[in-house]
Amino acid sequence: MLQFSASFGRLLLELKKLPGVGEKTALRLAFHLLRSPGNMEALASSLRAVAENVHFCSVCFGITEDDPCSICSGDRDDAVICVVEEPQDMLAIERCHAFRGRYHVLQGALSPLSGITPSQLRIAELLERLRNSQVREVIIATNFSVEGEATALYLGKILKDLGLKVTRLAHGIPLGSDIEYVDAATVQRAVEGRSEF
Repeated sequence: MLQFSASFGRLLLELKKLPGVGEKTALRLAFHLLRSPGNMEALASSLRAVAENVHFCSVCFGITEDDPCSICSGDRDDAVICVVEEPQDMLAIERCHAFRGRYHVLQGALSPLSGITPSQLRIAELLERLRNSQVREVIIATNFSVEGEATALYLGKILKDLGLKVTRLAHGIPLGSDIEYVDAATVQRAVEGRSEF
C-alpha cells in the first residue's frame, strides 16, 4: 500500500469527510490542488473567511454574514413564512423567484432512528416567531423524504392548533417527464394533488 506524507494523508482524510467524496475523488482533488498552489491558497483563504464570517441568522437561521440576513431585513411579505429543512433549501426556493415572503430554517428534519427529535430542531424558535408576528400562512417546504414528511405532519398539527393557514409545497410529476417512467408513488401524489385546469 502506498504511503503518503503526513500532510497529504491529512488532506485526503479531510477531503473524504465531504459529502459524495470517496477515496478516488479525494485523491484526484488533492493532486489537483498540489498542481496549482495558487488555487490551494485561495481555497484555504476562502475556507478561513467562511469559518470566521458566516453564521446563522438570528431570525430565520439561514446562513449570512450580516445579522439579520438580507432576506429578514429586506422588503418582503411578512404575512407568509416558508419553513425549510436546511439553508440550501431556502436558496433553491429563492432561485425560482416565485416566493417573496420570509423563511424559517429548521436545521434538519425529524428522524427518530437517528435520534433527531423536535427539541433538536428550530421548532421552538418558529413557534416563538409566530406568536410575535402578523403571519397568516405557513408554507411547509420540507423534503419529500420519510423524515421530511414526518416533520411536515408534526409541524402541520402544531401550526393548525395556532389557527394559522398551513400549506404544503405541491409535488408530483416533474416538468418534461414521461409519465410511464415516473415511479408509482409520485404518480399517485400527482393524481391526488391535481388542480383545476
